[in-house]
Amino acid sequence: MGELEELKKENEELKKEIERLKSAKINQKNSMIKKASQGKLMSRVPFGYKISEGKLIPAENYREIEEIFENFLNEAISLRSLAEKHNLSVNGLKKILKNFTYIGKIKFNNQIHEGTHQPIVSSTLFNHVQNKLERLGIK
Repeated sequence: MGELEELKKENEELKKEIERLKSAKINQKNSMIKKASQGKLMSRVPFGYKISEGKLIPAENYREIEEIFENFLNEAISLRSLAEKHNLSVNGLKKILKNFTYIGKIKFNNQIHEGTHQPIVSSTLFNHVQNKLERLGIK
């Protein structure tokens, strides 16, 4: 077999492998979407929660999450000051303030699903915080 034929054969094998990998990735994503739609967490456990017997439950420090939301909404405090108060980075604080998990929902693949876990903050408080973040231009 000539070098050209060998390259063509190798190219066809690589194309098949790429298609197999694409298919596996699509199957994995579909599986994750299905899990999220069933209310299962698709990321690491958020601050203020823990896993117990395979379920996401509020951790001992869950009241700190409520405090963070309340402080941000009701006090004239900078993100940096609030982050320092809770020993967080500013980005970490922003992730907490925007995390749908805290209202009992799961966000995955830009879709929001009803979670199977207990919320830590009310939807009303969460929505007021989202409005304030938007008003202040915080992304």
